[in-house]
Amino acid sequence: MVIGVAGGLLAMSSLLVGRSAQAAEKLATLAKYQGWIGLTMFGWGVWELIQCVLNMSLLGSHPVVFAFWALSGVADFTVGLLLGFGLISTYVFRGNAMAIAKGDALRSKLVAFQVPLGGLAVVMSVIYGVLHFV
Repeated sequence: MVIGVAGGLLAMSSLLVGRSAQAAEKLATLAKYQGWIGLTMFGWGVWELIQCVLNMSLLGSHPVVFAFWALSGVADFTVGLLLGFGLISTYVFRGNAMAIAKGDALRSKLVAFQVPLGGLAVVMSVIYGVLHFV
């Protein structure tokens, strides 16, 4: 939950920084860990999406839970990709120029949706935390 909120706030940083000087200060300290937060969110999002595919039977019996799960996976995957692209390309795509180019093309398409995806990540993480701990 904490990683999702932190990553979502980092993704929304362009929106938040303009509204408050304190927000800019807090986000600057969080930005030091942006790559690792993104890498963690990316991995978690991949895991969630794989689990959604493997548990498609939930769609018939619990469609709301399944939709929430899928949205959480999409938010974590995309925000993680955006925030952690530098680390992902360094460690995963190492030496493969074609993979780096394709990844960069995907990232450039997603950047336009960075703020809404960050908001989705924050909302999904908070709802997950509330539902999980209640």
